[in-house]
Amino acid sequence: MDQSAYSLASESSKRLASKMNQSVVSLASFNGFAKKFSCSGIFIKGKACSATILTSASLVRVPGSAHMIDENLKIEVVLPNGFLVVGILNYYNLHYNVALVDIMGFWRPRTIKISGDPVTSSMDVIAVGSLFAHRKLMAVEGKVLIGKQSELDCIQLCVSTCKITKAGIGGPLIDNDGNFVGMNFYDEEETPFLPRDVINRLLNKKRM
Repeated sequence: MDQSAYSLASESSKRLASKMNQSVVSLASFNGFAKKFSCSGIFIKGKACSATILTSASLVRVPGSAHMIDENLKIEVVLPNGFLVVGILNYYNLHYNVALVDIMGFWRPRTIKISGDPVTSSMDVIAVGSLFAHRKLMAVEGKVLIGKQSELDCIQLCVSTCKITKAGIGGPLIDNDGNFVGMNFYDEEETPFLPRDVINRLLNKKRM
């Protein structure tokens, strides 16, 4: 892994981010040959030859629309081994900006456990993402800001001080023990994230 992709202060944080390499993927949506959106995602479920990826619904959302997806888009996923596969939209929730994408033909991915524990205290965190064009892992450190509300239109979003690019949308926010804290979004002044307990409730309603 190219360590120039990291913006991490400690070797322990770099090692922790590297372990995420087998769990984080990059995704892009296309209309014909035109790329419409690219972001990151994580494996949350895996079987012998299939897997489910948690990512942002921005991947398929009609630009500027709060309630519509573009059903004509093709989804491509770059796997940890660099292979490119087609993704199939399994589920989406535009209010929470969450989507699930299924892929076939990938042998037992390293999945991330999403607990129902709420994020109730400030903690050191690492935001991880992946570039679609280069399959380069990105990671940056920060801290959860308890009590600060995101400027995005969802009151259940939390905020961290991690500075990510738009390619990191949909990627995981993890703590110093490698536990999943939430899914990252993007804003110029801060990094909003959807906390794990909200994601856990959504997945339970879908009966993952």
